[in-house]
Amino acid sequence: MSTKLEQVTDRNLALELVRVTEAAALAASRWMGLGKKNEADGAAVHAMRRAFDTVAISGTVVIGEGEMDEAPMLYIGERVGAGGPAMDIAVDPLEGTTLTAKGGPNALAVVALAEHGNFLHAPDIYMQKIAVGGGLPEGVVDIDAPVGENLRNLALAKKCEVSDLVACMLDRERHAELMAKTREAGARIMLLSDGDVAGVMATAQPEAGVDIFMGSGGAPEGVLAAAALRCIGGQMQGRLLFEDATQIERARGMGVTDPNRTYSITEMARGDVMFAATGVTTGAMLRGVRRFGHGAVTHSVVMRSKSGTVRYIEAHHNFATKTWTEN
Repeated sequence: MSTKLEQVTDRNLALELVRVTEAAALAASRWMGLGKKNEADGAAVHAMRRAFDTVAISGTVVIGEGEMDEAPMLYIGERVGAGGPAMDIAVDPLEGTTLTAKGGPNALAVVALAEHGNFLHAPDIYMQKIAVGGGLPEGVVDIDAPVGENLRNLALAKKCEVSDLVACMLDRERHAELMAKTREAGARIMLLSDGDVAGVMATAQPEAGVDIFMGSGGAPEGVLAAAALRCIGGQMQGRLLFEDATQIERARGMGVTDPNRTYSITEMARGDVMFAATGVTTGAMLRGVRRFGHGAVTHSVVMRSKSGTVRYIEAHHNFATKTWTEN
């Protein structure tokens, strides 16, 4: 029996999802380097929401811009799509708002899609994360293991020295101890100012030069990263980091029954998952939007976990004829 995702794939869902991320990337690109991250994010959100009106699904946003009273659109629980099979949607219209505002690398417009109930409904809090790429023994790293032990096990699995490894993490004060232990073990570090979805995805791309992602970042971004890694291959674990009882109670309302639980990659993104992203600024995986006169060129990727197929799409846009995308 075919899954709902297989049914809508026959309607060229892959291309429809890319059109959604393209719309957000094109809108955000107008604000690249202008130092206005909120304006860039708002443009991406508005364009992505409009683009969803063309997608042949009945989608429910489960990872989005916040709750209904916090976000005007793409809020958690919002229904999107032109009608079709019921699907859950995880979105980040602009993953890397500060990166876009400063003209930094790796800003993305991101969408993931799965059948109803297959994404972890992660509240907008921090999540501790650890991720590695594919082709490694299952359980080669563990979120509860000491940093040095994880790095030694990873080096052994990769048949290299710990000094050959590059660990990626967000450049945050909260990671000072993690950085110290990583360097003490002998590994090198790549620090990101923002964009941990791209950081996790980099572990599965040999050309990115990243062997492991560690540290804490947004929980919604963790679910999106898990969806991407499900498609391209890799291992990931995550644990929600609660600051107080109010956050725990809010998470319980979203279905989180154990606040101390460690989630595997398949518990964060289960079943048949599709993931699409378009580069806003150039990074390790995707080129950024290139604008010229009355047009632009976008570079996108679309992936599906079941087949493992990864498609890169370069699209040339003519703003004189494109009617639904903010340019």
